[in-house]
Amino acid sequence: MLVTCAGILVVDLIAAGLPKISSPGEITYASEGIEVHMGGHCGNVSIDLRKLGIREGDVSATGAVGEDIFGDFLERLLEENGVKTHLQRVSEAGTSKDLILVVSGEDRRFHADIGANFYLDPEYVIEVLEEEKPKIFYAGGVGITKRLDKQLSRVLQKARDIGCITFIDPVKPYMHGWNFIREAMKWISIFHCNADESQELTGRKDPREAAVKLKKKGADIVVVSLGEDGLVAVSEKAIFEMSAFKVPVVDPTGAGDALCAGIIHGILEAMDREQLEVSSMPEEDLVVILMEGEAAGASCVTAVGTTTAVTMENVSRILKEQGEEIRSEGLKIRPLK
Repeated sequence: MLVTCAGILVVDLIAAGLPKISSPGEITYASEGIEVHMGGHCGNVSIDLRKLGIREGDVSATGAVGEDIFGDFLERLLEENGVKTHLQRVSEAGTSKDLILVVSGEDRRFHADIGANFYLDPEYVIEVLEEEKPKIFYAGGVGITKRLDKQLSRVLQKARDIGCITFIDPVKPYMHGWNFIREAMKWISIFHCNADESQELTGRKDPREAAVKLKKKGADIVVVSLGEDGLVAVSEKAIFEMSAFKVPVVDPTGAGDALCAGIIHGILEAMDREQLEVSSMPEEDLVVILMEGEAAGASCVTAVGTTTAVTMENVSRILKEQGEEIRSEGLKIRPLK
């Protein structure tokens, strides 16, 4: 197995292109329809990786769903996309759902039911890791997987013992704080979050300062995404600032997950070319990897749904059309002091 993904699985109900949000008692028509899609970090990243070219059988998804039609829907969608599934069916709650409202020209509004994700069992995840022994272990949406969150350090230590590169992408914690991430940082190879999350974790409003502070907590590479402003990344020796690719935004849902999938795909390609350690990755390799991640995130936002437009064809086109401009005008690298 190349990549074992674990974490949250969600059914997304997306109304995009809305003219406004209804007032109490008012109806607003969704002229572009209301679509049902895969959601949640684990599902999105695993499907994105398949669509970026990783072979069937080399990507798996591990998560908790309810004993309901929504769990059946997610299982079928994962399998149809060639993802090996390890779904923990729980009776305590239904499959998680997220009502996403997207007003034209505005960011998304999420209305989430945490559901079965709360009950994802760390022992179940460890069993999958021991069976698959992947090159990369990705855990996304930790923060609302309360049972897994409590044991995250132990799970990551197990993954590192197996020889995995560990990749963590959290969300704002539900019913507990951020200490579980701070304690786990020494077991994390790559840590991704957005600017709001980095501020909550570090108390630093400037994402560059926040990324540096997170790096000092122990992760090998820290990536903070900034939406339309690009990203900041910190490695062992340097700070990278990269502007965003310019694409028409239809639905920004899933862009961060696509970025993570692009980074993972880029790391696997770099590992194929040469023997690399994440902690000592050369600057040029990291630039190539971050650019693929950003291009995957950019491709994602051009259609409704978290994985609809994430394809290697779209990523390659974006890189071909705008890659040199990003390198020459939108990339800053400076030494980490």
